[in-house]
Amino acid sequence: MIILEDKGQQLGKHTIKNDYWKSLGIEVIRVPLPTGDYVINNDKTQDVINRKMKRNIEAKKMDFLGTYNVTVDTKKDISEISDNVCGKGHARFRDECILAQNNNIKLYTLVENREGIADLQDLFNYTSERRKRWFQIRNAHQKGKMLSYKISKIPPVSGEQLAKSMLTMQEKYGVTFLFCTPEEAGRKVIELLEG
Repeated sequence: MIILEDKGQQLGKHTIKNDYWKSLGIEVIRVPLPTGDYVINNDKTQDVINRKMKRNIEAKKMDFLGTYNVTVDTKKDISEISDNVCGKGHARFRDECILAQNNNIKLYTLVENREGIADLQDLFNYTSERRKRWFQIRNAHQKGKMLSYKISKIPPVSGEQLAKSMLTMQEKYGVTFLFCTPEEAGRKVIELLEG
């Protein structure tokens, strides 16, 4: 098996997954993927790679459209998915979901975490350390303490808000959100890609 990894994935940040695949003899090739972080190499994706190599040019993201129908996008933690769904990264993430939907690509978003979040139901009851800290500082400000600590006017998103937004995106764009520990991610990516 060969897994194609999006070139946008930061080198050195996915060693647990990459070490797992290496232990199984799975090769990982980095290419620019239009949507998702991982796909299984197939005849169509290999044809793109071969044709570009023959011409001695780099493949582009759009060269791979129509070559795969399942992809897994990974998020390093709850904070990253929160930014993608409810924060500054929303427009880019939404566009990636729409690109997958418009091209009949099943997009799984796998959120790695060490907080024990196993599904969206767990997320409804989750409170991040950032959110707890925001309220502690705000309460201290109201008592005239910790005034040197600056906080935004709006608290970090709650687990409930994030879960509701993720459910909306699932319904609207067909993306499926799943959760696992970083140690489970390599195995889970393969399971999802293989169907």
